[in-house]
Amino acid sequence: MMFEKLTPPSEGEKIIIENGKMIVPDNPIIPFIEGDGIGPDIMRACHRVVNAAVEKAFNGSRKIVWFEIMAGEKGQKIYGTVLPEDTYNAIKEYIVAIKGPLTTPVGGGFRSLNVTLRKYFDLYSCIRPVKYYEGVPSPVMHPERMDIVIFRENTEDVYSGIEWREGSKEALDILEYLKKNFNIEVPKDSGIGLKPISIRKSKRLVRAAINYAIEHDRKVVTLVHKGNIMKFTEGSFRDWGYEVAVEEFRDKIITEKELWSPPHDGKLPEGKILINDRIADSMFQQILTRTAEYDVIATMNLNGDYLSDAAAAQIGGLGLAPGANIGDHIALFEPTHGSAPKYTNQDKVNPSSLILSAVLMLDYLGWSEAGRLIEESIKKTIKQKKVTYDLARLMESVSPIKCSEYATAIIDNL
Repeated sequence: MMFEKLTPPSEGEKIIIENGKMIVPDNPIIPFIEGDGIGPDIMRACHRVVNAAVEKAFNGSRKIVWFEIMAGEKGQKIYGTVLPEDTYNAIKEYIVAIKGPLTTPVGGGFRSLNVTLRKYFDLYSCIRPVKYYEGVPSPVMHPERMDIVIFRENTEDVYSGIEWREGSKEALDILEYLKKNFNIEVPKDSGIGLKPISIRKSKRLVRAAINYAIEHDRKVVTLVHKGNIMKFTEGSFRDWGYEVAVEEFRDKIITEKELWSPPHDGKLPEGKILINDRIADSMFQQILTRTAEYDVIATMNLNGDYLSDAAAAQIGGLGLAPGANIGDHIALFEPTHGSAPKYTNQDKVNPSSLILSAVLMLDYLGWSEAGRLIEESIKKTIKQKKVTYDLARLMESVSPIKCSEYATAIIDNL
């Protein structure tokens, strides 16, 4: 593929798709977006750790060939646009990519670049594992009970971005239409947004969550919704989720209703995955009070957003929470936190979210040996109290180390 301003690496090979399966060479070219704000600091740390882990895990027989592509401030500077065509084409060409945080203005300005990329490539599963690492300060009594994986729908709900400003002709036309055709009165000084939830997109998200549970020996998949109020959007998500479970995974699953009926009477049969559901606000409470009961969560966009952040707060914050955006093949890995521009070029922040996102990427490539090395080394590094400022300030008599020094400590502990 020809690019306007990019030169692909002379070494390395492309990941390809054959007969619906991903074929990963020993030297895959992986595009990366450095990111805004703290992005350069944490991406450098991430590359060092991943390179060292891959080298150690495979004795030099495998290697990632990094290929920088542009977005955000760097894209604007080089191309005159925050999301150049070259970036879209590179991700499409090389299948798997990783990115740092990109700045998104609140209110006005351009829409989120993260959302734009997810929607363009139809990366419908936002996957956020949240797991506690021993030694990390936590505001809860039993953070070790937290080990969940959230599947958050990535293209609908509030991320559809369908809205009209208060007082605009479009908003007033919609208000008039609602009043005239449905006798629904909405204050005229309202902004208007639509919340689409479709059968196809709901089912494929739940399908991905159940497949993940099967592949990773997880025991419970919980559908989270606000169906007691929004019956035909969030309530339908719940219904369609159960349909997928029963119609496509009948021999693998048992519903909560079935579990508490004879002959099971509350005892999960060996080898079965429990499919249950919870109201969103109740779920928010239960991930605090009954944390160990939850395993894989499948939900719509907004619910997944706040639930993943709330869960991350229990295990040390977003600095330790990775993220993956995965479609049918194309995958984009990223930290769950923002660009923190006030810390730009200070070599200060915690790169763990991005490094753990790279662990998810390694797993996706089938290189889980390197991912496990990184994860175990992070655990060891934290136990040694070699941590960046965000964790050090919560520990007693611990001096923080730099972002780059933290990466060095992880490499030393591999």
